[in-house]
Amino acid sequence: MKRILVFLVVSLAVLALSACSKEEAPKVEAPAAQPQTAAPAAKAAGVTGKVLETMNAAGYTYVQVDDGQKKIWAAAPEFNVAVGDDVIVPDGMPMNNYHSKSLDRDFDVVYFVDSILNPNAIGAVAADAEMPEGHPNTKIDAAPAADVDLSGINKADGGKTVAEVIAGKTDLAGKEVAIRGKVVKYNAQIMGKNWLHVQDGSGSADDGSNDITVTTATEAKVGDTVLLTGKVTLDKDFGYGYKYALIIEDAKVTVE
Repeated sequence: MKRILVFLVVSLAVLALSACSKEEAPKVEAPAAQPQTAAPAAKAAGVTGKVLETMNAAGYTYVQVDDGQKKIWAAAPEFNVAVGDDVIVPDGMPMNNYHSKSLDRDFDVVYFVDSILNPNAIGAVAADAEMPEGHPNTKIDAAPAADVDLSGINKADGGKTVAEVIAGKTDLAGKEVAIRGKVVKYNAQIMGKNWLHVQDGSGSADDGSNDITVTTATEAKVGDTVLLTGKVTLDKDFGYGYKYALIIEDAKVTVE
């Protein structure tokens, strides 16, 4: 009998302790909801202006640009720039109330873009290069095409010469062409692309029928023989005075 009573007392004590433990257990609060980054609004118009402030962080370059009427912050993959440089910021998606952890800084709005064009930096990196034909005048002196030997270039199988593409541009608009030629000018990573001027010995420098402008992701250098394929585009306007009567964009380029 005593054993039964002892067992009951012990059982009641265990239950009581268990109940107390449950009542006294601290309540864990759910983490406070974190403010979400505002959804991107409509694209902002591109801006051309002077850099007032700049900094690098986490592989990006941030610039504050003044176009004479407003000031904006923009960010692009890291590039060379200095306070006072005149830059071109293309259309970009605004990020409102943006906090940069790496900079520990808050921005009302930052426009993130693929690239920001800085003619001053282009001149510093490639002093002997020229912006692709048709670009507006900058402080950089335009350099003539390199003196490249264009002899012995064989026409691409099923392709055309530079002069043939230019002469037949109306019929070729929107169509893919193949051209073999040599790179006579080269600019890397302008507006996120590599720019080539290609010649093959055909056409005339007097009327510009000897040279064709190409954009590509492929790297090359002046003097390289290249086989390129891409669509012919006419009257291409990138904005800010960057206009091309004929250009082959995003071409597939093979350095031979």
